[in-house]
Amino acid sequence: MQTRRPRWTLRPSGAWWLQRSHLSLGLFSFFSFLGTPSPGAQPCPAAICPQPPVLTEEDCRTALAVALGWSRRRPTCDVGSSVALGSGRHSWPLRPAEANAFPFSLPPLSPFSQCLSWKRIVGIFFLPFVLSGFAPRLKHKQDVVPGRSHQLQSRFDWSHLTPLELKERSVGLQTKSTSGGRPHFTLEGHKFLIFGGSIHYFRVPREYWGDRLLKLKACGFNTVTTYVPWNLHEPERGRFDFSGNLDLEAFVLLAAELGLWVILRPGPYICSEIDLGGLPSWLLRDPQLKLRTTSKGFTEAVDEYFDHLIPKVTPLQYCRGGPVIAVQVENEYGSFNKDRNYMPYLHKTLLQRGIVELLLTSDSETDVLKGHIKGVLATVNLKRLHKDAFNQLSKVQRDKPLLIMEYWVGWFDKWGDTHNVKDANNVEHTVSEFIKYEISFNVYMFHGGTNFGFMNGASYVRKHIGVVTSYDYDAVLTEAGDYTEKYFKLRKLLGSVSVIPLPSLPKLTPKAVYPPVTPSLYLPLWDVLQYLNEPVKLNQPVNMENLPINNGSGQSYGFILYETPLCSGGHLHALVHDTAQVFLNETIVGILNEDIRALQIPQFRGCQLLRILVENQGRLNFSWKIQNEQKGLTGSVTINNTPLENFTVYSLEMKMSFFERLRSATWRPVPGSHLGPAFYRGTLRAGSSPKDTFLRLLNWNYGFVFINGRNLGRYWNIGPQESLYLPGTWLHPEDNEIILFEKMKSGSDIQSID
Repeated sequence: MQTRRPRWTLRPSGAWWLQRSHLSLGLFSFFSFLGTPSPGAQPCPAAICPQPPVLTEEDCRTALAVALGWSRRRPTCDVGSSVALGSGRHSWPLRPAEANAFPFSLPPLSPFSQCLSWKRIVGIFFLPFVLSGFAPRLKHKQDVVPGRSHQLQSRFDWSHLTPLELKERSVGLQTKSTSGGRPHFTLEGHKFLIFGGSIHYFRVPREYWGDRLLKLKACGFNTVTTYVPWNLHEPERGRFDFSGNLDLEAFVLLAAELGLWVILRPGPYICSEIDLGGLPSWLLRDPQLKLRTTSKGFTEAVDEYFDHLIPKVTPLQYCRGGPVIAVQVENEYGSFNKDRNYMPYLHKTLLQRGIVELLLTSDSETDVLKGHIKGVLATVNLKRLHKDAFNQLSKVQRDKPLLIMEYWVGWFDKWGDTHNVKDANNVEHTVSEFIKYEISFNVYMFHGGTNFGFMNGASYVRKHIGVVTSYDYDAVLTEAGDYTEKYFKLRKLLGSVSVIPLPSLPKLTPKAVYPPVTPSLYLPLWDVLQYLNEPVKLNQPVNMENLPINNGSGQSYGFILYETPLCSGGHLHALVHDTAQVFLNETIVGILNEDIRALQIPQFRGCQLLRILVENQGRLNFSWKIQNEQKGLTGSVTINNTPLENFTVYSLEMKMSFFERLRSATWRPVPGSHLGPAFYRGTLRAGSSPKDTFLRLLNWNYGFVFINGRNLGRYWNIGPQESLYLPGTWLHPEDNEIILFEKMKSGSDIQSID
């Protein structure tokens, strides 16, 4: 690709010997004004005054421009948008910013004379040095996006291009390429830029969908994007859930009512830092099934899922009067790239089921070549705009508009790691560059929300590390939907390019601080087993996914407890994922995880009960390693190399029904201190009008918090997350049941902060 000429480089002219140094500029200015007399000066006889070089007024103006640090422009500009330096046919238009750069007014340049004044000579000679401190500097810089030069940004008016205004529809979102112009998107034939923001409906309480979408609209965005999580919509094979917080249709229709377009990202794989990248864990039951390939078992499952999902989506498409203007095919397949037939299969699958709107793929800037599909718009994901960002994309498509499907304005956090932040000024600058170059974009995340329950995913960086409960992401809105510096900067920026005023800001969601909760009752885990579903008897242990429960779909999340008689101590060996506590009866004897696979069991008399409590801390959501993300015990358990048999297996999924049964249990008073896994119960008094709050568990170690049976997510004292978001809409007026499942050791109280 040809390198663009730096914008301030002067074109060759009659003054070819002109250099950019201040000394040369000074000399040039000296000769340019040679002979301009000071007031009262007498003409000098030609015989005395040497003949100066023959210079034009054009050369003089060029020299002055370079001295001031300006780029030379042709003498044209819009009427009323500039002022002129000089007069007559040689007047030189200046942009308002350039005119205002003068610390004083400049008179028209006087006619040339053949004599000079030494005062004028000295003044003109030092003019470049003096003005250099006032002049604006243009950086010697190439355009960030090759082929898309900087230009003064026009303002946009899309008031007629909203779901509410467009009643008569014929042509949805299209790409258009014109000779001599930039490729661009059109909507109903009108030029259109996508200003998108990601909000995941499944990470936000349904009662707050409207608030978050209104804040997106008020910030100047015109489109909301969302993933669709297969694992949440089909938790058991053949049982689908699109109700409550998973009501996809309601979310999309609400976006339309509020004047927002929608881009859907239905997977089947979505990444999204969610367990197994959004794939249901029951897929891992079949060892022959290969995820994200045309493996027969996988495509059959995808077909069944899409047979239920896509009929809900097709009526929501633009051509049917809905707000869905585009649909993404899978997600970042270029980084996986295990089967070249897989993406064409998904493309065909969507078309066969009635998707007619614009289809697109989404990959990191370095994986586009491996992830794109012929005939489908390729888009990129990136954290910053730079000159090489579209190298691969340009090899795939040159006549299509640019769309940044994910511009990462922050990042997710992992347990034991530092909290990720991204500078608001950096975000503002990058988005302004998108607009300047007429690049459509989607901010990921506009509002991150929360990994409620057990939905969090995990990363593998030398070891398995779970994603924290909060999906705040350092996004444009906070986890609780509050405004940030990024929000106000983007609102100001997007408002500056909008012809119509932006909507007024929605009010903040009120917060409250409630009295501390000191749990007064508790139940050790061993007392709770009778309230679980019937345990499974097995000769050999199996992993969570292959446990014969949930209509043959196994266990997806939570904990799993394996029990077997043990009549001697010795060298215990077991493969666990992700982490396990090992007990003899009720006494803890050690920890097992992916790094620690064995421990020494002390000798004892008689027989005792060996108990292994394994936790799924979140399945990997990225890379080929997702294929091996079975949880629990993933092989035989041996003592002194002898396999153990006759296991009783309890599933601790901790669903709402479990806590309903637990209310009938006989709870004990909390002792001064208790070691080991246990449930602790208290009462949170929210008053007559519950509001949002955050719970802090300063003296607790590791576990989960349940409010009225709802799982708020994991807490862990290693950080970086220090509090759990509690939506006010999940609280009852007055008294609310709060239960902690603490794995390690009892704490004291539970505090709330706003």
